[in-house]
Amino acid sequence: MNRMNRTISPAITLALLSPATLGAPNEEAKDLIRRGDDLFRSGHFAEAEKAYRAAVADDAPDSRTVLRLGEIALLGNRFTEAERHLQRAVKLLPDDKRPKSLLAQCYYRQDKFAQAAPIYRDIGREAAADQLASFAGLTPYEVSGGANVAHVKFEQTDPLPVVKARINDSDEVYLLIDTGAPALGLAPDFAESVGARRFGPPEMITFAGGKKAPVHHGTIESIQLGEFEITSVPVNLREGPRLPMGKRIDGVIGTALLYHFVSTLDYPNGELILRRKRSKGLEELNRLAKSPRTHAVPFWMAGAHTMVAWGRVNDAEPCLLFVDTGLALMGVGGFVAHKSMIKEAGIDLSGLPSFQGIGGGGPVTVTPFKVNTLALGGAKQHDLTGVFGALPPEDEYGHGFRIGGIISHAFFRPYALTLDFDRMQLYLSPPQ
Repeated sequence: MNRMNRTISPAITLALLSPATLGAPNEEAKDLIRRGDDLFRSGHFAEAEKAYRAAVADDAPDSRTVLRLGEIALLGNRFTEAERHLQRAVKLLPDDKRPKSLLAQCYYRQDKFAQAAPIYRDIGREAAADQLASFAGLTPYEVSGGANVAHVKFEQTDPLPVVKARINDSDEVYLLIDTGAPALGLAPDFAESVGARRFGPPEMITFAGGKKAPVHHGTIESIQLGEFEITSVPVNLREGPRLPMGKRIDGVIGTALLYHFVSTLDYPNGELILRRKRSKGLEELNRLAKSPRTHAVPFWMAGAHTMVAWGRVNDAEPCLLFVDTGLALMGVGGFVAHKSMIKEAGIDLSGLPSFQGIGGGGPVTVTPFKVNTLALGGAKQHDLTGVFGALPPEDEYGHGFRIGGIISHAFFRPYALTLDFDRMQLYLSPPQ
C-alpha cells in the first residue's frame, strides 16, 4: 500500500469524527480500516485510532483492527485498554504470534512478569520465559534508599555519557547510558564475575548495519546508582562494542531501567537524575515542564525501548524519529538516516568519503554528511553531522509505521533530556 501524505486533510478528520460512520456498512467499514492503515503507517496514531474505532463499531469487527487498536494503546502506555484489545485479538487470531507478542510486551512493561512468561513460552521464546519466571515471589526493579531523587555524576559526557555503578555488591564499574538499548546490558565476562544468572540459549538480535549478535537473558540481584539501590533486575548479556572511551565499559543502562523513574540525562550539568515516580522529587520537574524555555514533546514507545517522536530533517516533511541517545558509532553525530530520508531532506552523498564505524553488532561502514537543521518538536539544532549506512532498510517500517531515522547524542548534548513514561512526554530544557 502506498504511503499516505503526512498532512491530514480536514475532510478526512471530519469523516473520522462523523457519527454517521458509527453505523457504517461493511464497505464503509473496510474503507475506514484502509484509512486507518494508511494513517498508522505514516505515524498519525490518534487519527488512525479514530478510524479503527469507527470500523469496530460494526457488529463483526475485523480482527486485525482489534489488534491495531491494542497496538496503538500500547504505543501510548495505556495499559488497561491495550490489555483489553490484545486479549481479544489473541482469541480472534489464535494462530498468529503477533497479538501474543504484543500482549507479552504489555505485561512486561508493567512488570507483570508472571503473566508475560507463559506467553513468551507459547511463542517459542523459552529463554525469555525462563528469565521472567525466575522473578516469582520477587518485586522487579524494587527501589530502596531514603531519597526521592538520585543524582549520578557523569564520569564523562563525550562521546557518550558514562556513570559509575555497583552490580551485586561489586566494586564500582563504568556503564554507558543508551536509550537505544532495551534492558540493562552487561558484558558476559563481567556478568559471570558478579554472579549474574543466565537462562537458555541466546537470541540473535539485529544491530547497526544489519549485523546480528547473540544476546543472553539473565538477572542480577541489584544495581547501585547514586543514592538508589534497585533490586531484582532483568539483564541482557552480550559482548558490546569496544569503544575507545578511555575506560573499561562493563555494561549499558538501557531504556527499561530508566523507564522505572522519571529520568533526566542532564548533559550541560553532567549528571543522570533519577526521580521516584509520584514523589515530591517531581516538584522541580513540574516547574521546568511549565517553563517557556522547555520544549515538551509527546512520544510513543514500540517494543521494549523504541521511543519515537515527531521531528524534521532540513526542509523535509515531519516524520517520526527514534530517540536513541547512544549512537554507538563513536557518538560522531546527531542523526542516522534511512535512504528515503536522504532523498527527502535533499542530502547529496555523492563524493563523500565513507569510513568504518563501531556499531552494536560490530564494524559497520557509514557515510557522514552535514544536516543543516534537525528538529524534535520545537527544539532545533543546526550544522550537525549525520551518517548513512547504519540502518537496515527493513527497520524503516519494522514496527508497521515509518521511522525516518535516529536522533541522537549530538542533538541532545545542549539540553537536559527528561523522559516521563507516565505522561509519555520528553522534555528538552536548556541550561538554567
